[in-house]
Amino acid sequence: MTGLSVHTLTRRIDLFTLRLFLTVIEEQQIRRAASRESITPSAATRRIQDLEEVAGIPLFDRFPNGMTPTAAGDVLARHLRLMFAGLDVMRGELAQFTEGVRGHIGIGSTSTIIVHFLAREIAEFERDFPLVDIELYEDANVNVINAVVAGNAEMAVFYDSDDVDSETLDIVEYRTDYLVAVVPRGHPLGERASVTTADLLEENVIGISPSTSMMKQLRNAATALGRELREKYSVGTMDAARALVRENLGVTIHPESMVPREDFDKVITVPLDEPWAVRRICVGTKRGGVLTAATKAFIAQLTRP
Repeated sequence: MTGLSVHTLTRRIDLFTLRLFLTVIEEQQIRRAASRESITPSAATRRIQDLEEVAGIPLFDRFPNGMTPTAAGDVLARHLRLMFAGLDVMRGELAQFTEGVRGHIGIGSTSTIIVHFLAREIAEFERDFPLVDIELYEDANVNVINAVVAGNAEMAVFYDSDDVDSETLDIVEYRTDYLVAVVPRGHPLGERASVTTADLLEENVIGISPSTSMMKQLRNAATALGRELREKYSVGTMDAARALVRENLGVTIHPESMVPREDFDKVITVPLDEPWAVRRICVGTKRGGVLTAATKAFIAQLTRP
């Protein structure tokens, strides 16, 4: 077709006109084709004439009772049918993303939440959505939040605490966990119904990585009392901290859910009577951001009753 280029075609002719062209071929009449496409016959006529002008050659043979495609029209129709079939395939593949069937979710969370909650949730989600690729980041509470704000992750699962800037996130609650004191069996604090920050400061405190939100909260609570948190020992994991408690070397704090049942022959947990001991585990996404269907599906799983 002389004079027809892809550049000219895409600049001057829209997909609706190309679809109308195929409909005219099927109906062999402008009026019926216009009715099918819900436009006026005069508008349909102008669109077909514009298409022929761009093609530089007649696309229809016109008769008193209708119209049929020319040889050039047949060639154009054949390629347009292939193009629209490709668009249908593309639409189907994109629908898989919008329906959450496939996609990618970057999730940041703390080791505590991953171990006790998130690992199980991810395994369940991947069984239901095997074509969704989940990339998991483990880091400190504030770092996983910053990753979402910076656009390096789609969502964070984190402990709500004083150092969380809630203005930067859209937040929904996931679970509630509680901090407890972990003390050796036979320790005087083990006889108490609850303990406070002041009680812990009188003991040999076993600190866990200072970047953890619970240690920051304990440190802040000590400062609010005009005291300084002095750690007898400082270790990197809760497992190591409990090992020291089992040997009667001090006391520590843990999320209640993270004390394994097998440790209760040597340690005991005591509720921590502090407002900050009630810990909301939240799901955060970037404030005002558009969530993918895959991300929405995972959040729906986390927050369902």
